[in-house]
Amino acid sequence: MDIFAGIEAGGTKFVCAVGDATGKVHEQITIPTTTPEETMARVIEFYDNINKKKKLSAFGVGSFGPVDPNPNSPTYGYITSTPKPGWTDFDILGTIKKAFNLPTGFDTDVNGAALGEYKWGAAKGLDTFLYVTVGTGIGAGGMAGGKMLHGLIHPEMGHIFIPHDKEKDPFPGVCPYHGDCLEGLATGPSIIKRWGVKSALDLPADHQAWDLEASYLAYMVANYICCLSPQKIIIGGGVMKQKSLLGKIHPRVQKLLNGYINNKAITENIESFLVSPGLDQNAGICGAIALAEKAYQDR
Repeated sequence: MDIFAGIEAGGTKFVCAVGDATGKVHEQITIPTTTPEETMARVIEFYDNINKKKKLSAFGVGSFGPVDPNPNSPTYGYITSTPKPGWTDFDILGTIKKAFNLPTGFDTDVNGAALGEYKWGAAKGLDTFLYVTVGTGIGAGGMAGGKMLHGLIHPEMGHIFIPHDKEKDPFPGVCPYHGDCLEGLATGPSIIKRWGVKSALDLPADHQAWDLEASYLAYMVANYICCLSPQKIIIGGGVMKQKSLLGKIHPRVQKLLNGYINNKAITENIESFLVSPGLDQNAGICGAIALAEKAYQDR
């Protein structure tokens, strides 16, 4: 059996795992994201120990970004203009390649999660869909016509601009680049700062924060539907652990679109269109394993 190494590289933590072509995770650890040197040393140590017991076949890395996903670019596999201190212009893929001479796959963390959902989760059988994560940041990836979403670089859908009623919500936003873009208004850190809590999930389900959050995320979903016409939108991440939130978003999306997208998937069956990840919290790490499997097949 081929064993694939998957790294879900996040701004807060790295999830490192090994799995197989069925998406089953065999071993997994979580490493705090500190400096590149310290974090990557622990990542390499973990995989060195595994590789001594059972040979790894390939690596897949789904990384926080922005990143350079273009294989023809001299900075392919780099984390580029991230606000994460110390990680700007860091060659994350090259560090893995130097330590392990194996096929490697690389993409954004959300594109990786989308690939995992396509193979083993809620996007099976689809060719045009989105995976969105709402947590420390907001990111989206997916497929269009059966191909992963890339282009100039890769989608940065968390940084779209949405209506911001500053009388209703005077919060200025937390995005260091744009202030009150979607990511500035609707991430976990924005909820924490706006309401003065340690975690967004400390707020009870009936707190007004969740109606405001649902409104912002409904704008997000409506914009994505109009621009990309996905067959399904999968939405996960730490903020979505508030179980009441998804149900608040559904009717708001329908109200915003107002029948213009005249398809029963939206007008009648939105609960089956805008859904939670089929892989639950494992979408990202399963996606990284899927990237490794694809790299092995393409070698």
